Amino acid sequence: MSISDNLEAVEVRIAEACRKAGRSRDEVKLIAVSKKKPAEAVCEAAAAGQILFGENRIQEAQAKISLCPNHLHWHLIGHLQSNKAKIAANLFRMIHSVDSEKLLRALDEYVATPLPVLVQVNVSGEGSKSGCAPEEAAALIEAANACSQVEVHGLMTIPPFTPDPEKARVHFAALRELRDRLQDETGTPLPELSMGMSHEFAIAIEEGATFVRVGSDIFGMR
Repeated sequence: MSISDNLEAVEVRIAEACRKAGRSRDEVKLIAVSKKKPAEAVCEAAAAGQILFGENRIQEAQAKISLCPNHLHWHLIGHLQSNKAKIAANLFRMIHSVDSEKLLRALDEYVATPLPVLVQVNVSGEGSKSGCAPEEAAALIEAANACSQVEVHGLMTIPPFTPDPEKARVHFAALRELRDRLQDETGTPLPELSMGMSHEFAIAIEEGATFVRVGSDIFGMR
C-alpha cells in the first residue's frame, strides 16, 4: 500500500475509535511520525493532505524540514537536551517532551514567540523511558506558568511496549486522571494529551488522547 492508502486506513481507525468513545473526530490530531524516513516520504504524505509531522532528533529534523513544503507543521516528540533548546525552540511548533525545569528555562530563553509545550510524564515508572515522575509534574507546570514565552498545554506519555494494546490502557487512563488532577491543583488548563502510537492509538483515543503519534502504520517499518 502507498503512504496515501496508509493514511486513509489510519483515518478510518481514528474515526472508528472516536465513534466508539463518543467523541468528535475533530478532537484528535494525527501526528505522522517521520523519524528515520526521507523527505520524499514526508512530501508524499503531504501531497495526500497530511500537515502535522513529528520528529525525534534535532539534527535529522533540521536536514529534513528544509527539503519539505513550507506549510507543514513540525512537532518534536523525542527527548530534548537543554543544550539543544535554542535550535528546537525555533524549529518546532510544539515540544512534546519537556521533563525538567532546566529545559523549560532554556526554551523560554531562546524562543521569540509563544511556544506550546507538553510535560512528558513517565506514568509507568519504566526505567528506560524519559519523562518526569507523576509527583513532579505539578512543579513543572508551575515553572512553565512562570515563563514569559513557554506555554504548557498538556501532558505526554509513552507506555511500555506490549504486543497486546489493551494493556496500555491503564497507562493512558493514568495520564488522563493525572491531567484532571493537575488542572484542579494548579488552575492551569491542560487540554492536550499526547499518547498512543501505531498499534495502540485506538485505545489512547478511547482514554482521551488529543494527539496520536503514528509512524510505521503510515510510512512502514523502520
